[in-house]
Amino acid sequence: MTTPYDVAYAESIHHPEEFWARAAEECHWYKKWDKVLDDSNKPFYRWFVGGELNTCYNALDLHVDSGRGDQPAVIYDSPVTDTIKIYTYLELRDEVARLAGVLRDQGVTKGDRVIIYMPMIPQALMAMLACARIGAIHSVVFGGFAANELATRINDATPKVIVSASCGIEGAKIIPYKPLLDKAIEMAAFKPQSCIIFQRSMEKAQLIQGRDLDWDQAMAGASPADCVPVAATDPLYILYTSGTTGQPKGVVRDNGGHLVALKWTMKAIYDIDPGDVFWAASDVGWVVGHSYIVYAPLFKGATSVLFEGKPVGTPDAGVFWRIISQHKVKSQFTAPTAFRAIKREDPNGDLIKNYDLSSLKILFLAGERSDPDTIQWSERNLKVPVIDHWWQTETGWAIAANCMGLHRFPVKYGSPTKAVPGWNLLAVDPGTKPVPAGETGALVVKLPLPPGALTTLWQNDARFLEAYMEEFPGYYKTADAGYIDAENYVYVMARTDDIINVAGHRLSTGAMEEVLSDHPDVAECAVLGVEDQLKGQVPIGFLVLKAGVKRPNEDIIKEVIAMVRDRIGPVAAFKTATVVKRLPKTRSGKILRGTIQKIADNKTYKVPATIDDPETLNEMKQALTGLGYAGSTSAS
Repeated sequence: MTTPYDVAYAESIHHPEEFWARAAEECHWYKKWDKVLDDSNKPFYRWFVGGELNTCYNALDLHVDSGRGDQPAVIYDSPVTDTIKIYTYLELRDEVARLAGVLRDQGVTKGDRVIIYMPMIPQALMAMLACARIGAIHSVVFGGFAANELATRINDATPKVIVSASCGIEGAKIIPYKPLLDKAIEMAAFKPQSCIIFQRSMEKAQLIQGRDLDWDQAMAGASPADCVPVAATDPLYILYTSGTTGQPKGVVRDNGGHLVALKWTMKAIYDIDPGDVFWAASDVGWVVGHSYIVYAPLFKGATSVLFEGKPVGTPDAGVFWRIISQHKVKSQFTAPTAFRAIKREDPNGDLIKNYDLSSLKILFLAGERSDPDTIQWSERNLKVPVIDHWWQTETGWAIAANCMGLHRFPVKYGSPTKAVPGWNLLAVDPGTKPVPAGETGALVVKLPLPPGALTTLWQNDARFLEAYMEEFPGYYKTADAGYIDAENYVYVMARTDDIINVAGHRLSTGAMEEVLSDHPDVAECAVLGVEDQLKGQVPIGFLVLKAGVKRPNEDIIKEVIAMVRDRIGPVAAFKTATVVKRLPKTRSGKILRGTIQKIADNKTYKVPATIDDPETLNEMKQALTGLGYAGSTSAS
């Protein structure tokens, strides 16, 4: 039986211009495009050439002008400040227009860059949309990033203005931002003309006369700015990939393709209609926050939840359920790490019983591999479809997903289902030859990439080509390894640098992690390869146990080793595992496998700016030392 997904996918691959032109008709254009796809300068493809639009108009003004200004646009829910505030489309449009006027008064015009260094507060969204309103290019830097990391981004983006806040809140801790911002500007070779500082009540920042403006004062004296038409191919934003060191890698997203693709995904993938409540529990500093807290829900006319808190501890592991119940969330999107943390604190899901979750229809997981145990725990306790999907900062939206607005396919645990329309995904060998179904290869996307994907790296076309286009000519390199089965289900097993070579056998650490996560006492885990004189590399497992587990660690370790031997075989050479309290992660929940590996291999490592808690690296070093590794590792 042919499904709507099959029809959409086939058209998107074989007739992409017709497919995306139809999607673009759903958007507002000041001037229609001359050409849907310009392939005259491969691999620098451009979508909707000649078209003119405004991203902010499509996100806000369009809904106000169509009579839906009183509908909630954003629900700000901050358990860390005990605040809930709702902004209608009209209220948000007016705030954004006035902030755009503030930026205009500071000399910001079309094409200028503005860095946004803010916590999860509505003013961060307003700043992004205000830039888009006047054609400025925003670059959001995760609030609380170290000064030197912010300085490298200042040097690369050369912003005319920086928009920031006096502080952020991490759990119960107040993190002053202004000292970090001041230090970063001092370190940077490039200096912004001015900074706009939003003063939060819990921490007042000292403003520097002549450079810094108080947000409230500036807003009080500003007149609103109208939307400025921009070319579809003009940059909307620069987003630096997380964990960058040295020269940062700034992903560039355009205005036209971004609008068309993201608006299309809200129904096709997430089954969201205008007026529905959608919640992406991420941060505006990451691509998920850009795409699915700010832009896509507002393009669609939905209501977006903006959450300032943690999945546990603000105040407990029931905060997600409280928000879903209170705000009638239809679809939630978060990282598997968040649910593993909840599952660890509340293994039986007892806190779920305190809330009415009847509004919730679908849970989406992404950001890292979703282990089957977490998916199954969520299915049992939430009683809704739990959909794993796979994408990257560079792609801007899902490469593979169960497209719930087109057709719901049966879930295969360990797979994010099938390639999304627009993504011509293949598994290939090193010579770019497609491998047989079920065989692991490098996952690549045949060019052109669909609208909304990166167009280049900021001021660095050469690095764009080197990083993504050169290894597999005619294809985009995802740097992920995996396979596609006979039914076209995609399996993303590991980053290509996480494929380890054990005595000549290429093995996926992701496959081993899948086995470990099946153990009933394991809350989360990581497997990585460390150097071995005999075998080249051998795998080591790190286990975080569920709350309340009383059994001896040694017994659990023996059991997981036996499980890997049974399911993958002796060839995996999986003989070593240890129990740790926590795994080192980025603030977005990704495990810092590369850093752990350097520690294990006694190589100098850099503490990533994206790390959630630096102390976890010390704990990991102690665990590795106990296993006979990491004897002389030092941080740079």
